[in-house]
Amino acid sequence: MGFKQTAPAFVIGLLVLAASAGLSRAGTDIVGFGDSLMAGYQLAPGESFPERLEVALKAKGYEVTVVNAGVSGDTSSGGLSRLDWSVPDGTDLVILELGANDMLRGLPPQVTEKNLDEMISRLKERGIDVVLAGMLAAPNLGADYAEAFDGIFPRLAERHDLTLIPFFMEGVAADPKLLLSDGMHPTAEGVDRMVEEALPYVERALDGVAGVGDGSG
Repeated sequence: MGFKQTAPAFVIGLLVLAASAGLSRAGTDIVGFGDSLMAGYQLAPGESFPERLEVALKAKGYEVTVVNAGVSGDTSSGGLSRLDWSVPDGTDLVILELGANDMLRGLPPQVTEKNLDEMISRLKERGIDVVLAGMLAAPNLGADYAEAFDGIFPRLAERHDLTLIPFFMEGVAADPKLLLSDGMHPTAEGVDRMVEEALPYVERALDGVAGVGDGSG
């Protein structure tokens, strides 16, 4: 989320390319593709969702690298325009987290759904698995908008047979102690809670990636 983009998209692209150059081909390569909730808005190095997810997965025995391809302020349209060069060849799994800024700007839900649908289709065509991070509309946008927006994510998950994280901000969105002063973005502790909630879904997706499993056996 967030209305101000903290880094130009081309800079993010360079960072993604640099990170992907060091990926271990023996492991599983994951890209966290989203907006400021993925990018780690106002958090210190090591505190973003992709970084904390990598730590959590490695602690459970998975050999993974999780690259941060989040851009603060990004919409689904922005994500679609940068998808192909932000997700490097060799990626095994993408966690797709976009739509919150569309909702905050009151964009038509059908536009968001169309953009996400196109992104998912492109990734699948490249043989990349997708975990879809669900979002919920803010209450002040009204019941009709919420019904249209909230339904985007389960519909797409069913249409494309994806693992769905029902709500990416589960356990955080309504807890001021886990949010920054803007009331929208998670603190480092909030990110850890998000990782805890998302972990079972990511593990489920990883176990479905060919040749991937945890290191416990």
